This record gives sequence, C-alpha cells and structure tokens, in this order.
Amino acid sequence: MAHPALQTTLALVYPPRCLTCGDRVDSDFGLCGTCWRDVAFIGSNACDGCGAPILDGEDIAQGEALRCDDCLTIARPWRKGRAALIYKGTGRKMILALKHGDRQEVVHPTSLWMANAVRDILEPRTLIAPVPLHWTRLLKRRFNQSAALANAMAQRLDVPCCPDLLQRFKRTRSLDGMTRDARFRHLQDAIAPHPKRRHRMAGRPVLLVDDVMTTGATLAASTQACYDAGASDVCVVALARVVKDA
Repeated sequence: MAHPALQTTLALVYPPRCLTCGDRVDSDFGLCGTCWRDVAFIGSNACDGCGAPILDGEDIAQGEALRCDDCLTIARPWRKGRAALIYKGTGRKMILALKHGDRQEVVHPTSLWMANAVRDILEPRTLIAPVPLHWTRLLKRRFNQSAALANAMAQRLDVPCCPDLLQRFKRTRSLDGMTRDARFRHLQDAIAPHPKRRHRMAGRPVLLVDDVMTTGATLAASTQACYDAGASDVCVVALARVVKDA
C-alpha cells in the first residue's frame, strides 16, 4: 500500500477525473454529478426476460412475471435476463469507451452495477461466462469487453468465471443495422462450447454476460450452446439494454 504522503502527492499531480467528461471528481473510477445524472439506470420495474424497463402502456397481467413487448413475442431460451442500464447518455458513452477506446477502467463501476442487477437471480454453483468474440476480432480489439465485465462481476459476487467457456467458430460481420430476424439467422451455428471447457457446464447453472443487448440474438446463440453442453439453467445479463424509445 502506498504511503499516505505519496498518495496525496499523486492525487495532486494526477487528480481523479470523471470517466466520461474528464472533469475532476472526488475518487478514482467516478463520475461527475452531471454525468452521473445522465446514467439511465433500470429500476425494479423491468422485464423479467431481458431486463428492459417496462414502459407506460405495456399490458401486464396481475400476478404474472413482468414481460416487455419483445419478450411477449420472442421465445427467449434463457430463464431470466437482467440489464443495469438503458443504452443511451452516459451509459452509452462508457460502453463505447470500453469497447472501442480501450478504456478498461470503465469496468470497475459498471461491473458493480451489473452484479447488483443479478443478485436476485443468482443460483448456487452458478458459473459466469462472457459471450465470445471470434479470434480475428479479439486480435484486432485486443480484449473481449464482455469477458472483462464477467471477470469483474465474478469477483464482486464471489462466484467462478470461465472466460473461454464458449467459442465463436464462425466469423460474422457486424450486426449493426440488421433486422431482428437477420441477426438470429446470421448467428446460427456461430457459437459452441469450448471442447475443453464444456464439462464445467454439465448439470450446473450458467450466467452469460454481454455488454449490450439489442435483439438478444447473440445471447440466444450462447444460451443454446450452454444447453447443448448440459447446463441445468441459463440466465443472462447485459450492462445495457437497447430500448425503442431511447
């Protein structure tokens, strides 16, 4: 541990900065007041299938699990899904900084938000794993942002994590701009269990981690790969959920 005098000197020379705008803040890995207020956290009134906020006007039957319009029409292969944020504002900026700007310090606060989002669905013996990147994309990006989030979440929740539990065998082009159906077709047979890791899923629950959920196609393909390897249960969590009104 650094000497207090050295810590004070470092704080004077390199004061903590807001993760998104760069303004000075009180502690490392923090957000300024303006950026914090712009984080669109998802509260308790959220879809039990994908984590999206339940919007005014959506029909919810009394006593039933909350389901958004998408989850009422799409059969989700996983049991429950959660998300910490809506993909907009400060949350979107943080994800883009992590994904394309190599800003891995973003993982520190966001993994806490994700861990808090899944505490109510975490089962005993759960194994945490990220959705995989194809090796060519991993080589270009240098790290899998979902794996970084999964590792940090696992440490916060004190549960095991297997970063290479799944593999992406088929290189797919970016899903941006594709329709929902096209995304699902494009990812068919693209993801499979790692042959040397599949035994770790047999008879145990898995929690899959992604940075952003749009249609859920990537998480659906990953979920099916887990069930193919004998997972007893699969839940999913994304740092952010894309919603139509955002």
